Order: sequence, then structure tokens, then C-alpha cells
Amino acid sequence: MRSRSKQLLVILSSLMLSVAGAGPAVSAGVRPAPAAAQVASMQDVVPVPVKTEPATGADHAITSDTAIYVQPGSAGVGDYLAALLRRSTGYPLPVKTAPATPTDGISLLLTGADPTVGNQGYQLDVTASAVVIRANQPAGLFAGVQTLRQLLPAAVENTSTQPGPWTIPGGRIVDHPRFAYRGAHLDVARHFFTVDEVKRYVDEISLYKVNHLHLHLTDDQGWRIQINSWPRLATYGGELEVGGTPGGYYTQDQYRDIVAYAQSRHITVVPEIDMPGHTNAALASYAELNCNNTAPPRRTDIEVGYSSLCIGKDVTYRFVADVIREVAALTPGPYLHIGGDEANSTSQQDYVTFLNKVLPLVQQQGKTAMGWHDIVDATPPTSAVPQYWQTGTSHAGVQAAARRGNKILMSPANKAYLDMKYNSSTRLGLSWAGFIEVQTAYEWNPGAHLSGVTESQVFGVEAPLWSETLQNIDDIEFMAFPRLPAIAELGWSPQSTHNWSAFRQRLGAQGPRWQVMGVDFYRSSQVPWKTGDPGPPGSCSAAAWESSVAYTGGQQVSYNDHTWTARWWTRGDVPGENSQDVWTDNGPC
Repeated sequence: MRSRSKQLLVILSSLMLSVAGAGPAVSAGVRPAPAAAQVASMQDVVPVPVKTEPATGADHAITSDTAIYVQPGSAGVGDYLAALLRRSTGYPLPVKTAPATPTDGISLLLTGADPTVGNQGYQLDVTASAVVIRANQPAGLFAGVQTLRQLLPAAVENTSTQPGPWTIPGGRIVDHPRFAYRGAHLDVARHFFTVDEVKRYVDEISLYKVNHLHLHLTDDQGWRIQINSWPRLATYGGELEVGGTPGGYYTQDQYRDIVAYAQSRHITVVPEIDMPGHTNAALASYAELNCNNTAPPRRTDIEVGYSSLCIGKDVTYRFVADVIREVAALTPGPYLHIGGDEANSTSQQDYVTFLNKVLPLVQQQGKTAMGWHDIVDATPPTSAVPQYWQTGTSHAGVQAAARRGNKILMSPANKAYLDMKYNSSTRLGLSWAGFIEVQTAYEWNPGAHLSGVTESQVFGVEAPLWSETLQNIDDIEFMAFPRLPAIAELGWSPQSTHNWSAFRQRLGAQGPRWQVMGVDFYRSSQVPWKTGDPGPPGSCSAAAWESSVAYTGGQQVSYNDHTWTARWWTRGDVPGENSQDVWTDNGPC
């Protein structure tokens, strides 16, 4: 099963969600949080760059006199960087036309980059007098800005003016991605997420050079995109979500807004309309899409595999053509995902018939078809991209598709699925593909994971996040971080650089940044989090933690010279040593 268990997840932690707090929708901006230590080394960047050459005595200070210099084509990235830096530094940071030879400030140039950087890479040079980022395309400059951002103190992420200083370590970085496609997937169908929540996730994934956002817009539990030619899909099919709570949908203008916002972060939105299975929301909205002309009731459980469009009816293909046409018109990116998985109630012959009719409809709209790897059963055209999601390391159909010329997008569920629990005590997520701690998410090779599929046959890497148990942006962040940066590094950095011991240190240096950003990340005990200099501990006022005592959400204790708060019911889970998602570390006494 791709994203969910055959049984409803019934655990005590689900009864305590009110303790953790569902929280209101948040804006796309950064939320305030306590200041923290800085990332001040070129060795701390995630994903790890291809080539790093630190230079002592060449650190650069951003001051009130600093300007940002741009060329034609780089002004958009310049405006983004200026807005990011102004809010925390309080400096004016004017954006000006770049001189022929940069001698001061921060220059974003589309000339003179190292020839190895390609269309998405960059060259970053930091000296005492100037910072210069060079690239061949604006996307490369944007990637360089994300590296520059990580070289600044974590306080740069704050939304209010901070004291500084704003020092960038000196040296040179030459960097480019391993795979052109590096994706994050978000399921907005099982639980609906607001426009602002999606935008916030866009901002967070862009920091790690993810350049595609795959939105799972439709499923059995909800239809989340307005289709003008079939309006009840959204108004009726999108009314609920898992658990029967109110759902929602994006108007076409809201969807355009998400797409444009992602584009401003050099992220391409990939819309998914799942079919012929995972279609109960559509079948409930329009009776004529059912073979018996009877609309089934809407469903808000997490069962899978029971629904199917009626393969033999002409209206089915009018419906599909209309949906694909409208979604394609709203989406400037080159890809449209048709799902295609877990069509268990569709016969194999009907499945092949359906895909042979639908794949050309995608091509007619000028889009490249993507689908879960189940589509290889229909022998799709070589332009189509199967997305591998199962847990095994061999698949004859996928291997045959790769031999024919299809490029394979890698998302093995037991490595890349961000909705899998970290361990048995994790309060959110499922576990049908196993537990995925950070090391498990990092220690696999996308270019050699599937037997018979070579690196040159891999399209890229994507980290899916399914939302059966996720209700808000905090839940998204808790499951995505710190594993999303691990998957992002697999997609960006050369395989030769992959080293768990080094990565866990660099990942730990991201902790202060996430604290300032207000990211509700999982404090994995596998990672040495650099969340500030605690100094000598004082005396703890809270009672000492006892392994035999049952603690409920909000209960504060002292342990190991820190004060801890139980996020939900727990007993026997050692604060900071195991099941860290149970406890919030409030810092030294």
C-alpha cells in the first residue's frame, strides 16, 4: 500500500491531539521564535555543495551600507534576497544595477560562472570586500542565495530587527545538482491545508534546493481544486476530510496564487489528479460517473482500493478530458500527474484501456505525464515518468520501462515517505512501510536503489508526505523535518559526498535556524542539535523526572540539567534520549 494502512490508526496519542494543539492557519511568513546560535561555517551547508574552499581572513560583514547588485534577469532573485535580509537586519539594502566589476556588497550575476554549474548550479565567492554569486540561470542564483542564507547567523530568519553582526565566512563554493528534479509531495486531499500553509511549506523546502512541489489534489476523501465544467467536484466532493471534519478546496484563483508563489521560489508545481482509483469524491459528486448511475456516499475513512471510474462509459473520458484541460491551463509547469495506483477494483484489462485513452489527453494539453509506477502495466510512452513508491529493491515492470527509455522518479516508501513514523512512539503518521528515522531516510542511493535501473535512468528524487494523520502546518513540519533535508541532499549532492557521520553534524547545525523560523521539527536523538550555547546549568525548579510516573501534555519536569514538557501522555520515555517527539526541550535550567 502506498500511503496508508488497511486499518485505521487507533492510538492513544490521537486522543491527545488537543494537548499538542491543532493551532490556527498560519501565514506564509516566518513565525517569531527565540534567537539561537549561528551557522558560521561553509562546512555546515545542507545539501552539501560539490566543492567548498573556505578562506581564512576573508569573512564578509553585511552592514547598513551594503547594497545588492543585479543584472538583467537577476532582479527577481535580488528583490527576494533584499526582502529576506531587511526584516532581520533592519538595513535598507537597496537593489542596484551591477557594475562591470563588483567591488562591494552582494552581486547576483548571470555571467562568468564556472562552466560546471549548468542551469541550476552556482558559484559563490565571499571576500572581505564583496560577495558574488554567479550562475547561468536565475534558478542557479536562487540556489546560491539559499546557500548564502545558511552561511548567515540563524537570526537572519527572524521577522523583527535583530542586533547582528551579520558575518559570512569567506571562501568559494562551486555547486550544482545531481538530479534536475528534486521534489516534495504534499497530500491536500486527506486533510485540506490552507493557501498560507502551502506557501509556508514552499518557503521551507526552498531552503534545501527542492525545486518541485507535487500537490495530491484529489482522492477518495476530498476533491481540492475547482473545476468550472464540473463544479460539484469541489463544492460537494471537497466539503469533508478524513474524520468527517470540514474540508475545503482551492478556487482557481487560489491555485494560481500557490503556483505563482512557488514560481517566485523557483519551484514548479506538479498537480496530481488521481485516477481511475482513489476517485470516491468524484463518484459521490456525479452519479453518471458510476457504472450503475448511482452516487456512493462520501467517505472520510482511510481505506483504499475500492473506488474506480467507470471505464466503459463515454462520459468518463469527457470528465477526464475536462479536468485535465482545466488543470493544465492553470499550471504553467511541464508536468501533470495522473496517479494510477491502487486501482484494485479496476480489472487489468480495463486499467490498460483507461490509461491508453487518458495518457494522450495529457499530451494533447502539452504536458508530460507522470504517474505512480503502477502505470508501467499499460506500457506508457517513453516520455511518461513512473514514480516508484514500493518498498522492494526490484520491480520487473519498472526495470522494463527503464530499458524502453522511461526515466524513473524515486520515492521508495520505506526510505522517502515522510508520513511514516520515526519510531513506535511517534504521535503522528503511519507505519505500514516501517519506521523511518533520519539515518534511514539518508542512507540509500537513488541511483542504485532499484536493480536494473541505473543512475542515468533515474529522473530524480521526491519525498511524499501523506496526510491521513496530519491536520495543520505544525504536523507537516514535524514529519518533514529533519527528514526532508536528508532526501533533498540525496537529490542535490554527489553520491561521493554522502556520509552519515558528516551529514548528522551539518543537519544539527540547522536546528537553530528552524527554532528561529518556528519550524516544529522532530528532535531526533540521532542528530547532535546545535541549538545554542547552554552555558552552565542553574538549578531546576521543576520536579525531577521519574520513569514510573505517567506524564500528560503540559507536565513539566527536570532531567539532565534541562527542563522538559510532555507533549502528550507518556511514561518511561527518557527525555532527550528516546522518543524525543514525546518531549519538548525547554533548555538548560
